[in-house]
Amino acid sequence: MTSTVKTNELSQILAPISLDFKALDEVIRLKLASKVTLIDQISSYIIQAGGKRVRPALLLLISKALADGKNIPHTLELAAVVEFIHTATLLHDDVVDESTLRRGRETANAAFGNAASVLVGDFLYSRAFQMMVGPGNLQVMEILSDATNTIAEGEVLQLLNMNDPEVDEESYLQVIRYKTARLFEASAQLGAILAKANSEQQKQAAAFGRHIGTAFQLMDDLLDYTADAAQMGKNAGDDLREGKPTLPLIHLLENGNTEERLLVRAAIEQNQDLPDDVFAQILSAVQNSGALDYTHAAAKREVHLAIECIQDFPKNDATEALHALCQYSLSRRA
Repeated sequence: MTSTVKTNELSQILAPISLDFKALDEVIRLKLASKVTLIDQISSYIIQAGGKRVRPALLLLISKALADGKNIPHTLELAAVVEFIHTATLLHDDVVDESTLRRGRETANAAFGNAASVLVGDFLYSRAFQMMVGPGNLQVMEILSDATNTIAEGEVLQLLNMNDPEVDEESYLQVIRYKTARLFEASAQLGAILAKANSEQQKQAAAFGRHIGTAFQLMDDLLDYTADAAQMGKNAGDDLREGKPTLPLIHLLENGNTEERLLVRAAIEQNQDLPDDVFAQILSAVQNSGALDYTHAAAKREVHLAIECIQDFPKNDATEALHALCQYSLSRRA
């Protein structure tokens, strides 16, 4: 199937679920409500920050694609669960990374403090687990609990890789699969389960989510070296300054000249202590070495694999949107 949707407009791509997204906003607002004032404040702050909500979109699109547009119970509640789990990971990540900017505004930890951010992240996790019991489906609970556990393992793996210039491409990809792609995979698989798809379609949906989730993260790592704060919603070069060995840096370490390799090793080991002029040299080397083309090619391979996974899905607006989402993941600028 060749998509006719313009891939640079995410809202247009997600048109088949636009009404669901509006309803999802209300579910999120109601389920985040708490008698504890600080939780309400931080939750409102997070909601106002926006976000693409690609993970819940995957759940909704997959369910619509495989049920051919029929209304399916529990999709909105589980889409909210997925978003809560994702948001909790962001709250915790920003504390660990000491980040100050996300989605173009102060991070919650910068605005409210580390302790409050961690605890509200815990609240989001616990609220997600309260909600996932709703459908009364053991398979749903297994997938979400397993995914949450894997994400936590991925966060620890990333912490272990910080400031380590010996991290290779496979180790880096393992972190992506655990920390990022796993929730994409779970979201897509849940969509198929709710649509009562057969076991093969469930497997294909899960694989689709895994591949497109990997592509999204690869592109995030590329954009860290190409987008400015206004586009990306965070400071360009944050990964480098935090000592994260992402694929562009790993490729430069393996293929750059001696001076470049030494500079990159210093960047990964020293991160925030790196002088601005040295940081600028590394940024230039990454942008001019072929590292970004290499990373984009890796993302493109993942998108190709994702598209293969949905070739046998019913032909409808939701499936077309999934194809367009694949192309969007490669062309986005933020």
